Amino acid sequence: MSIGQQQRLTPDVALFLLASIIVSFVAASTAPSPLYGIYQARWHFSSITTTLVFAVYAAAVLASLLTVGKLSDHVGRRPVLLAAIAVQMISLVIFVLAGGVPELVAARVVQGIAAGAATGAAAAGMLDVDRSRGTLANSIAPGIGTGVGALLSALLVQYLPAPTRLVYLVLLVVLLIQGIGVLLMPETVTPMAGALRSLRPEIRLPPAVRGPLLAVAPVAFAVWALAGFFAALGPALVRALMNSSIVLGGLSIFVFAVFGSAAILVLRDRPARTVMLTGVAALVVGMVITLVSVSADSIAGFFVGLAFGGVGFGGGFQGSLKTVTPLVEAHERAGVLSLLYIISYVGFGLPTVIAGFLVVHGGGLRRTAEEYTVAVLVLAVVALLALRRTGRETRVGAR
Repeated sequence: MSIGQQQRLTPDVALFLLASIIVSFVAASTAPSPLYGIYQARWHFSSITTTLVFAVYAAAVLASLLTVGKLSDHVGRRPVLLAAIAVQMISLVIFVLAGGVPELVAARVVQGIAAGAATGAAAAGMLDVDRSRGTLANSIAPGIGTGVGALLSALLVQYLPAPTRLVYLVLLVVLLIQGIGVLLMPETVTPMAGALRSLRPEIRLPPAVRGPLLAVAPVAFAVWALAGFFAALGPALVRALMNSSIVLGGLSIFVFAVFGSAAILVLRDRPARTVMLTGVAALVVGMVITLVSVSADSIAGFFVGLAFGGVGFGGGFQGSLKTVTPLVEAHERAGVLSLLYIISYVGFGLPTVIAGFLVVHGGGLRRTAEEYTVAVLVLAVVALLALRRTGRETRVGAR
């Protein structure tokens, strides 16, 4: 055995590293959420601008997934991850130096490009290492990243100096450590021809995955639409319901993420369909509680609705992954997972921009929150009907 081989990470450590990369990338995407109020006060922009800055990230992720999402299937996971980490670090430097909205937009675009590249490679890499644990890690890592990024940012803003810079500097150090880890990680796929051809945007699915992906698409869209709203406007809504600190606003995202992660752990051994139905049911309950709480100015009820919404997010996304991932071969994983994330990020970004427009030109933040809650409730019902129809078709086909 060579020295280089001796220095390679064990499969368990490699799995943890890959999961931590998704956590840090998602954390970097939610870290600005508690800061938007500070940015607005300094640079005097509206809620429309806030949601646009938020949504350009989702658009950049989509563009990146469509182009480089399958690249790691051809050149290997490690080169793509190293490049993505380098680009993500550039985005954090732009955040640190930002002096206005154009810099925020630029940072979010660069950040989205990096996230799209890393998501497909890291998600597929975890499945390469261990399909069962990799599926679980793929489900739980985004939720952990969402909560950690928002709460860490809020705590640093509230209690430490340099509120608009410190969280990005901390993330820079984390990414540097992860980059060193990737250098020590064994490659999990054999490079193959077609790398340049894989950059051509196309949506192509293996036949075995098409039906199942269509079935889970409404679920993924609905749960990520809810996550996008809470990440972009949740802290502001908490402040509107209760004149509270930035920490409580960040805590709202953290609660959503923690309950999502807890749901994933509790449901990890259940069948995919059971997980998704549980997630959609929790989503419906959470939206009803949230709607009543916002109308009644109840901060306690709002957090209860957040908790149920988190369970809905965790169950819905985990069920989607458990439905799709067992059906794909190793060389198809990055492409298929990238497509699932494309559906998710459309739900994450597009409805949030519409919400930002309605906050300014509609009935304000509270009324928009109520209307958005109803919209997610409708999406959840559509997803539930799609799952029921798919289940009936499966039973009929089995006879």
